[in-house]
Amino acid sequence: MSKPIALITGGSRGIGAATVRLLARRGYDLCISYRERKQTAEALVDELSAFGVRIIAVRADISEESDIEQLFAEVDRQLGPVTALVNNAGMLLPQTRVENMTAERINRLLRTNVTGTLLCCREAIRRMSTAYGGSGGAIVNVSSGAARSGSPNEYIDYAASKGAVDSMTVGLAKELADEGIRVNGVRPGPIHTEMHADGGEPDRIERVKAKIPLGRGGRPEEVAGAIAWLLGDEASFVTGSFIDVTGGS
Repeated sequence: MSKPIALITGGSRGIGAATVRLLARRGYDLCISYRERKQTAEALVDELSAFGVRIIAVRADISEESDIEQLFAEVDRQLGPVTALVNNAGMLLPQTRVENMTAERINRLLRTNVTGTLLCCREAIRRMSTAYGGSGGAIVNVSSGAARSGSPNEYIDYAASKGAVDSMTVGLAKELADEGIRVNGVRPGPIHTEMHADGGEPDRIERVKAKIPLGRGGRPEEVAGAIAWLLGDEASFVTGSFIDVTGGS
């Protein structure tokens, strides 16, 4: 049987890189998409070549439709049509209250977190769906615990964008259920990644961990495990569902 082919957007760091490493160990052929970290992505390709899988790194800005189309076309050319998509690429902007937000900031964030995610789903559907001659597949959308908490006084715009990701996950799961595609989501809580620095508070986990029932921040590998399970055959009867990787929050 042919190997599954997975595309992980934002795959050069954090949760994305942890997912790439885990899927490589499980025998997936892989594409890492990245926006800025070319050297990091290429180093990950070199690191994982020892697992005997095909792996490529492709630059793409997920906020740009043309980049997304070119990304999937490159996967087609080098690996074949995707059978697994992990929508991990996302943007977090510095913490602020809503009265300080501009339309430019909000729309910039939504273009990546919402529009880009949905367009990646579109391209995957065109390749996976049995209605288009595909053999089916699985999509996992990386949302956030912020979709449920709302992130007051920090980044309500980010939380709202992840709420949209949750809605599209539920809708797509129902829309695609009879076309061989499962769609699920994971909602990470405070995870030890560089993303907190993007929000202007690199040590945010130290501030909030007392409110987490498990008393600590999570590791990227713990989120990757949930993603890999949802992609795999063990989750063959799971669609339209979410795994909260939030330490009990």
